[in-house]
Amino acid sequence: MPQHSTVIHWFRRDLRLMDNTALHQAAREGAQVIPVYVLSDWKAHHGWTGSARQQFLCGCLESLDKNLETLGSRLILRCGRADEELEKLIKETEAKAVYFNRDYDPYGREMEKKVQEVCRRIGIECHSYKDRVLHEADEVLTGSGSPYRVYTPYSRNWLGLDKTPTLGKLGSLGTAPGKAVKSLPLPTLQHWKLPENTAQLPIPGERAARERMKNFIENRTLHSYAQKRNIPAGTTTSRLGQDLRFGLISIRELYARCQSAAAQATIADAKTSIETYIKELAWREFYLAILWNNPSVFEEEFAPEFRGMPWPGSDEHFQIWSQGRTGFPIVDAGMRELLATGFMHNRVRMIVSMFLTKDLHCHWRLGESFFMQHLLDGENASNNGGWQWSAGTGADAAPYFRIQNPWTQTKSYDPDGTYIRTWVPELKNVSQEKFLAPPKDNRALAPGYPLPMVDHSTERDRTLAIFAKHRGK
Repeated sequence: MPQHSTVIHWFRRDLRLMDNTALHQAAREGAQVIPVYVLSDWKAHHGWTGSARQQFLCGCLESLDKNLETLGSRLILRCGRADEELEKLIKETEAKAVYFNRDYDPYGREMEKKVQEVCRRIGIECHSYKDRVLHEADEVLTGSGSPYRVYTPYSRNWLGLDKTPTLGKLGSLGTAPGKAVKSLPLPTLQHWKLPENTAQLPIPGERAARERMKNFIENRTLHSYAQKRNIPAGTTTSRLGQDLRFGLISIRELYARCQSAAAQATIADAKTSIETYIKELAWREFYLAILWNNPSVFEEEFAPEFRGMPWPGSDEHFQIWSQGRTGFPIVDAGMRELLATGFMHNRVRMIVSMFLTKDLHCHWRLGESFFMQHLLDGENASNNGGWQWSAGTGADAAPYFRIQNPWTQTKSYDPDGTYIRTWVPELKNVSQEKFLAPPKDNRALAPGYPLPMVDHSTERDRTLAIFAKHRGK
């Protein structure tokens, strides 16, 4: 029997009905569940998001509302500070408890504390749950009880821990919130006064995300993941980043499906591929744990020895990089893919981020913010971890002296130029061998395409000198 007449489920990064921990618990303990999402109230510009991701969010909220209707409910939308809006909703509905799934960045954690204080002050229950991860930061610790700073031992521990099973299908949320419970209309980009989105986005919502998960596992992309994941051309990775980011699919279900696929696989390469992909899920949680234990990484380098180091790159160079006009085909292809789709292949993310930090000497925080404004799967922990990895300043980062050469990276991962030609159409008639080294005759590869903006070898030496000088202080 339900313990409470009315409870509130606060949707955050869990925009689904299937296998949603807090929502299931709210439905179990409340005769009526009020589902609410609180829209942010910033306008025109945000350093950590942009039109593409907000457009996708709009579609996800619309899908969630329709899914709630199938259970006889509806999504309540409010706008402002979550603690203030939830307090108003508690009083309006006489709710006896609030349920939500935990966040792991410092901003989300701070808001959770405020919501918990609201509930204490009013005198109602407040319940939070693990849902975004298989293991929270305090579950994966060294033998001495301290957080890991290196991925490999973290992943060994993570892989060996028992995983939480998935939940059954959600039955009912009780009666729908009546008309007396006011709700804002579903948002559009105008809510944030953002410009029209021009990127081609995947279909938003839980159903589409579940279909993507099914296709990734059943259509054998997962089975060739280890062999093809570094190839940027074609569909060689899961493309589920945005679905995990918004909680359109459950990490528990994704893990369980991968384990089931591994158990059924009869070819060694397929088993290896599935194991490799599962380790990528561990990378995601490693970076979330780094952020949990070191929230200052948003403001400074994880490695203390690199704090205060100069980054003499220019705004002009940053702008050229951000437009995909560097004259390095693999770099420009990556940046244009990002602008056109809100996605960039992970191998290319490493190439373009190391190019910005090591060839153009721009601060990694500039690239971090640009990616967050344009990536559909922009997850602040992973994004920060990836940028600090490339800059050589982060947890388990590439050593500062290991600097990727865009020309040899092209030879390794796009030797036929398929990826480059897809995203840099002015190079479609250029032979692939010209993508593997800078032009020897100082002539552009194609009309309208720029010459390389820097000499990689020269800038590599400059980077080594900057790091060595700083370390020698």
